[in-house]
This record gives sequence, C-alpha cells and structure tokens, in this order.
Amino acid sequence: MTTTATQDPEGHPGPGGRPGSPGRTPAHPGPAPRKHTPPGAALAVLPHVLRGALAWTDAHRADFALPDDVLDPRTQVNATLKPLGELAQLCSTVRAATAPGTPEHEVAGALVAYAWEQVEAGDLLLELLRLEPFAAYPYEIYAAFAGYGLRHEGFEALARPLTATRAWAHTEQHANRQLGLVNSERRVGVVTHTDAGGVLSRTWLGGLSEPWMFEGPSGYALTHTVFHLTDWGRMPDRVPEKIDGYLRTWLPAWADGCLESGQWDLTGELLAVAASLPGPAPVELLDAVWPVLADVQHASGCVPETGVPARDPAPGPGEAPDPYPFVDCYHSTLVTAFAAALSLRSLRQPGTQPGETAPGREGHIP
Repeated sequence: MTTTATQDPEGHPGPGGRPGSPGRTPAHPGPAPRKHTPPGAALAVLPHVLRGALAWTDAHRADFALPDDVLDPRTQVNATLKPLGELAQLCSTVRAATAPGTPEHEVAGALVAYAWEQVEAGDLLLELLRLEPFAAYPYEIYAAFAGYGLRHEGFEALARPLTATRAWAHTEQHANRQLGLVNSERRVGVVTHTDAGGVLSRTWLGGLSEPWMFEGPSGYALTHTVFHLTDWGRMPDRVPEKIDGYLRTWLPAWADGCLESGQWDLTGELLAVAASLPGPAPVELLDAVWPVLADVQHASGCVPETGVPARDPAPGPGEAPDPYPFVDCYHSTLVTAFAAALSLRSLRQPGTQPGETAPGREGHIP
C-alpha cells in the first residue's frame, strides 16, 4: 500500500492548500483577529462550535467509509485509512473530554464505534499488519482504538514480536513521528522502543527553536509533538515546564499569523495545543482566537482548511451541496471539534475563572 507525498511530517497541508501545494493564500482571506475581546468570549461560542462540527462529521460519516479495495497495494492510505484513523483518534478524545450523557459525548462515541466497524473490529488492521509488517501506520491506527478500550487479541499477538525487532526500533522517521510511535506503544501497553525524552529533545519544539522560524511544516510538527507527548491532550502534565513556558509565550503570535493568512486547520491545532498545557488555561489567547474561528465555521458546521470561508447559509435537504469538497474540510472540522472539546475542558477546570484555586502541578513525564 502506498502513501501520497505531503508537505509536512504528519500529512497535513502546508501554507496555501492541500498536501503538495506550494501556493500562498490571499492576503486577507477572512476575519481579522480580534485584538480586544471580552472575558468569556471563548466560552460564549465554544458549545455551538463543538456541536456544529460534530453534527457535520456525523452527517458525513459515510465519506469516511473504507473502499472495498482498501487492502490493494495501489490504494492510497492518505485518502482512506488516514481519514478514518483521524476520525477515531479525535472523536475518542472528544468523548473523553465531554460529560457523559451530553449530546457531544454520545455523538463522538457513535463515530468511534462507526470507525471500529469500518476496520471490522480490528480484523482489517490485523490483515494490514500481515501484509505490511514493516509499516507503522496499522499499529498507530490500532493504538487510537486501543487507547479508547477497543482491543483485538490477534493483532496484539502479531504486533508483539514485530515491535521487538531491530527494524522497528530503527525505522528512520521525523522525531515527532517517532514520538507518535512511542505514544502508540504506551496506549497498547508495551515497553516503548526508545526513551520519549530523548526523542522530544530532537523535535523542533523540544529544541525551543527560534519562534520567528515558525511556518507551516514546523507548525504541524510542533502541534503533533504536543499531541503525542500528552496523549492527545489527555495528560497535560507530560509537558515539561520549559516547553510550557515557551508555548504560552509564543502561541498568541503564531495563532495571530495563522488567522491573518487564513490557515484555519493549523489555527485549530494551535488552539488544541493551548488547551493541552498543564495548569490554568491561557484564557486570553482562547478568548481572542475562538470567536474568529467560530466566524469562519460554516452554518453547516464544517470548517475549511485554508482560504476564504464560504458565507452561504446551510443548505436544506436536497438543496445546494456542501460549501467545500470533503477532502478540503474534513480534517479541519475534526480538529475544530477536538480543539473545542479540549478548550471547554481547560476553561472549566479549577483555577481558570477568577476566585478559583488551581491545583498543584503534578510530576510530568519528559
């Protein structure tokens, strides 16, 4: 099975469009950042943003369905298994971050269950592992389900000897991708093939790179370093103090630049990073950015990856088609739901609102 070339290590768009597109976005593609927003601006829009993004995703679940030829070596992973794996990963985090019994919690759980059905309760992933024992992606997709509590005994029985090989430990890949593999091993419950701290130090973020060197590919590498380090926002205290301080200092500037250039997908990922930091939420940043992204969100609930946002109203049954092709908005819409759920959790934690006491910082895992 082959994969398509991408502009950044995680397969997400670089500045200007979908993977592989070197173009630039228009100078003023959408709403300008709001420099002075009232306290509580994020909380005022987040519930609606979260519900809308999940509703759009649920209405388009059939677009995540795997084709009959998914095991054919010529089938593109980026167009089939990658979206489904993202659906499982991000919706499992949304479910973990929302309260049981709420519509958001139930919809997110239903979408994870749908993704599990698509991989035939793990049987399909086992077959992929047999066909490509040298590939990491079947294991990483499986880990998204395993972290949610969905396991497949046969898959894990085969994966154990494969992940103990020298080849597995020495697969050549970007440092943030290797950190993702370490987190997948943690989720499955096996001994990690290398030390996470050593890998983190080799990432763009772990090196505390000069902040003015931030651009599309390094931005996505940075966000995914945090996602893998924190198990997709579930363990904020894994973020070392120096990185926490660095991110709190520079996230506002980076988010502002993404808003000005219409990089909505990367904006959503930066918001998810902000909501994955230990301690009190960066309220000022969330209040400034979320209303802008909420304004970009289409009435149907979807969010474009880049560019000028559509302004037409949500179509009714049998009326006009979606404002964007599925491939141009599914990831950014999922990311918006993911970031919204984490932001709501972060803003509602003790110590975020005036007069509340923040809990002490727990020991982090570097």
